[in-house]
Formats: sequence, C-alpha cells, structure tokens
Amino acid sequence: MNADLTSRPAEATPATTEGIPGTPGKIIAVHLNYPSRAAQRGRVPAKPSYFLKPASSLAASGDTLERPAGAELLAFEGEIAIIIGRRTRRVSPAEGWAAISGVTAANDFGIYDLRTADKGSNLRSKGGDGFTPLGPRVIPAAAVDPAGLRVRTWVNGALVQNDTTAELLFPFGQLVADLSQLLTLEPGDVILTGTPAGSSVVLPGDVVEVEVDAPDAAGTPSTGRLVTTITEGRAAFGDFGSTPTVDDLQRIEAWGSEDEHAAAVAAGRASALEAASAFELSDELTRQINAVAVATLSVALRKRGYHDIFIEGVSSNHPGARLLGRAKTLRFIPFRPDLFASHGGGFNAQKLAFDTVEAGEVLVIEARGERGTGTVGDVLALRAQVRGAAGIVTDGGVRDFDVVAGFDIPVFSQGAHPSVLGRRHVPWEVDVTIACGGAAVQPGDVIVGDGDGVIVIPPQLVHEVVAEALEQERQDAYVAEQVASGAAVDGLFPMNAAWKARYDEWEGPR
Repeated sequence: MNADLTSRPAEATPATTEGIPGTPGKIIAVHLNYPSRAAQRGRVPAKPSYFLKPASSLAASGDTLERPAGAELLAFEGEIAIIIGRRTRRVSPAEGWAAISGVTAANDFGIYDLRTADKGSNLRSKGGDGFTPLGPRVIPAAAVDPAGLRVRTWVNGALVQNDTTAELLFPFGQLVADLSQLLTLEPGDVILTGTPAGSSVVLPGDVVEVEVDAPDAAGTPSTGRLVTTITEGRAAFGDFGSTPTVDDLQRIEAWGSEDEHAAAVAAGRASALEAASAFELSDELTRQINAVAVATLSVALRKRGYHDIFIEGVSSNHPGARLLGRAKTLRFIPFRPDLFASHGGGFNAQKLAFDTVEAGEVLVIEARGERGTGTVGDVLALRAQVRGAAGIVTDGGVRDFDVVAGFDIPVFSQGAHPSVLGRRHVPWEVDVTIACGGAAVQPGDVIVGDGDGVIVIPPQLVHEVVAEALEQERQDAYVAEQVASGAAVDGLFPMNAAWKARYDEWEGPR
C-alpha cells in the first residue's frame, strides 16, 4: 500500500487532505517519547505507554478548532504521525519500520481543564472533535530515515517547537513492535509518536502550524504546514457531566513551566496562579525528598532554568545534618542609628520571627552575607527548637556558636561571630520575599539542606523535580554498582544507549 491511503466515502468525509487516511480504525498516541519533553515533565519512562483518540477527532489543515466554552487551557502538541501500511501483528522492533507506509504532521490538542475527568484515559481531554489535525501531505516511509525526521511548530509565526527523531526514547519501529504484541495494527491506523518540549497553551485567534520534514534526505521531503486556527466555543457544558476545572499545577504544566506561565501572565495571555500555599509537604513527599541529595535536586532545577537557587556560603553546625521544611522569612537591613532606635528594641521583627515560627518551618534570614555579627544566638535558637522549627538558615553569623551547636535544631550559617545584632543590622520585617545567600526566598518555599549546602525549591516545582531526582538517584546507584564491579566510566557515566538498555533491564518494571 502506498503513502496515499484510501479515503472513506465522500459523504462521510468532513474534510479531505492529501494522502491522509479518512477513517483510521485506531488513533494511538504515545505519552512521552522526546528527551526534551521528558526532562520538562521531570520523569523518563522506562517503557512506552499509550492512549486512544477517536476517529471523530480528526481534522484537516486549514480547519478551525473551538476552545470549549468555559475552558482555559487548550494546549497544542506538534507531533509526527506514522501511518500503518499493512496488517501487522507480532513484529520485532527491527521489522516495525517496514510496516509503516508514511509519516505526516499531527497536532495532539488537549484540554488540561478536563484532565481530571477521565482519570488518565484522555477521552474528553484529548478526544474532542477536531482535536487531531493531520496533514497536509504524507511523506512516504521509503523516502526517509526514521531517525532523520524533524518536527517544528509555530504559534502566530513564532517557532516554539523544534526537535528531531535522532534520540527518541522509543523509536518508531519499537512502537509498532510493542503495540503489535497485543493488538493487530491495520492499514490506515495512525500512531502519534509524542511531542517535544515547547508545547503550550493557545488562545482564540491564535494560528498553530506544524511541519514534519527530513532535512538531510534527497529532495528534503516535507509534509507542508498543518494549519489550525483557534476559535472561541459558545456552547456551555451541561451540569450532567464533568465541566472544566483548573488549578495552579495544571496551569504550569499546560504552559510548560512556571517561567512560561509567568511570561504569559505578563503578556495578558494567562490567569495568575491561585496560591502556592495550597501545596502540602506531606509525609510521603518528605520521605521522597529526604531520599535524594541536594546536589541531585539542584541538577533537576537547573534543567528548568533555575540556576540561582543555592543559598551560597552557608554550612551546618551539625556535620551530616539534613534540613527540610517550608520557609518562614526574616529580613535585616543595614544598621542605622535612628532605624535601630525605632525598630531594634522591644518585640522587634527578629523576636517576632522566632516566636511565631511554626513546626516544620525553616526560618530563613536575610543578612546580606554580612559575617561581622551574629544574627541568631542561643536563646532564640532554643526558642525555634522548642516551637518545632525544622531549622535555621542565615547568610550571616551565629553567636553562642558552641552552645547552639549543642541543640538538636540544624543551623546553617556563615559561621561564628560574637557580636550582637546592632553592630551591623536592624531587624526589619518578617514573612516577605528576601534574598539569602544570593537566592530569592519566598514564604512557603521548600528549603532543603545537607552537606553540599542549601537550596530553595518553588512549591509548584517540587513534585516534578523530586520525581526526576529520584530517577537520577536510581541511575547513579546503578552506575556506582557497575564501577565498583570494575566497569570503566567511558560510556557508562553518562550512560550511552547500550548501558541505558542494561540499566532498564536491571531496574525491571516499576
């Protein structure tokens, strides 16, 4: 069968597109396949996983797509669609590509507002009419190398996705082989092969374009641009089923990251986050965070563009101590006699902070990196310990250092200094955004410390960062085991494809 698959009868075809199947028996979509997207999501799957989309979700290039009334988060996902060319059952990964007749551009649209409606099936969130545009043309599989394809997406003319199939987590032949173990793939079936990083939210009036090509193949074959214009839906959801619902986590995931969402808010394209305070540092999450090193967590944060999350220059008074809790903040300003006279005495901001810190909180103090005086002493440190504080972090000094070191509460600081507060500081305010050791800290941020230092994690990133860090710790444990057994580090650290396959086998199903 050639790449131009048989269309269904004209009376049943809502739109025609060159070479695109009219009524595929199955539309199967892969959850995660591009390393860039896996890094963005904070997890790397060991095996591919899938969901189904109905044939009624198909659309053609040039069609419009309604964002349903009441929905906020309609997201695009530019993808490569592979089209099955022959009846296929139980083939090997090496044989899988031969079952594919062609590839085309696809857009796997979805409504994040409805993700909770189907508990993972994606029927309503990704199965709506017009949610799977394909086309406009098919590239014959025989004309290209499956590892030499490129997918790009533009929104309103701006390039937002640009990736290749050179390093897919699960190559096309493997997808066909895996699926054909259990179900027969028929000619015209479509497999959406995953989206790279850059997927985000589109609004009514936006124009989304997706193109798949083979830049290094003879003649540079291309699908042309698959064009979809977003419109505003008018028909409201009834009260007899699930209706659109969003929260801060869905907003961040839909836009791609906290920074992308913040930029969209600044541009007037997104709603602001509701509140970071909804985040809970549960017992299970605490266990997971304490299972990974600060160094590993910092790598996951840097991948997301968070480079200034270290509280520089501080170390613990308890060697080997572990610190974890939500931030309560205290800010000192430089000493000035009149300001110290008005703010330094009595029940000042410093005493207020130590007298109101809650169990499980970490008191984080902005001292501007000034080591020439103490910012906490034995009495206040003891008060924090009695109140159940998880720790104290200051980028200044500590008085009564030896006494404080004898307490159970971990204190990270620049070291000891005998001078009193008024030598360099005025206690100014509590529960505000501060700068401690070069890192911005907001009340409620998650503070983690160990022998490598202290980092700050925004609450909305904690779950994805910890998930990625746990996987990295597992890989590091495997690498250490191999090195201890005599393996060379070349190709193992970091793991090449061969070592990664051995690691997957070693790890087994999770």
